[in-house]
Amino acid sequence: MNAPSIWITGGGTGIGKAMALEYTQRGYRVAISGRRKDRLDEAKKEIETLGGTCLSVVCDVVDVDSIQKALEEIDREWGRIDIVVANAGFSMSARIETLTFEDWRRQLDVNVIGLAQTARYALPYLEKTKGRVVLISSVMAYMRYEKSGAYSASKAAVTAIGETLSLELLGTPVTSTVIHPGYVESEIGQVQTDGKFDPNAKDRRPSKMLWSADKAARVMANAIEKRKRIYTFTGHGLFAQFMCRHFPDFTFWIVGSNLRKRSREINIHRS
Repeated sequence: MNAPSIWITGGGTGIGKAMALEYTQRGYRVAISGRRKDRLDEAKKEIETLGGTCLSVVCDVVDVDSIQKALEEIDREWGRIDIVVANAGFSMSARIETLTFEDWRRQLDVNVIGLAQTARYALPYLEKTKGRVVLISSVMAYMRYEKSGAYSASKAAVTAIGETLSLELLGTPVTSTVIHPGYVESEIGQVQTDGKFDPNAKDRRPSKMLWSADKAARVMANAIEKRKRIYTFTGHGLFAQFMCRHFPDFTFWIVGSNLRKRSREINIHRS
């Protein structure tokens, strides 16, 4: 029997790359896609160094033709697709009053529409293998911070899409998982509002709370293997999700207090 295969969008860096390496160690043939060929080539080399089989495909999830061609290439190469991980996305950090129409379109086109279309076109292939579609959301689907409006909105939409898809797949051979990571090491904090990667940009996420990508990939793969419908990980991620769902006003007060304190410190410094 042929080894199972997995396709991971955004598989050249961060969580996507870590998942590709994890699934290589689990005996999967791994297809990775993204827009940056140099990063895909680097990830492919690492996978093959581990003795794995890798197919790298340049694919932009905002282009339907690109998604279809990627699926066709993987199917032609291996004859089966068992898992599809819709992971491609980026984080936009800006106040809502400054976000333009084009900014919103970029954020939602990639994180929401591109993800939904990846799942849509993957379903016929997954039906043949009784496979699984995985949507990568975020704890930010529940949590709110200053300058997180566009990104949080996109991830809340991903969660809604995933929960709806789980219902719509009832009675079919395909199942789905929505994953909400907390803070994980990745390049997501260095992607600018225009969607371009800046290696010199500072990642503003709290470094002490960041999980390693390898550890994150391992627990995500375990959740997918168990066919969990919804999965949230990192201790702080679970705590944030719980507080936001059950104590929204208190959470708002805490976040607001921190913002007010920082604002006072900035004003004192300026004076």
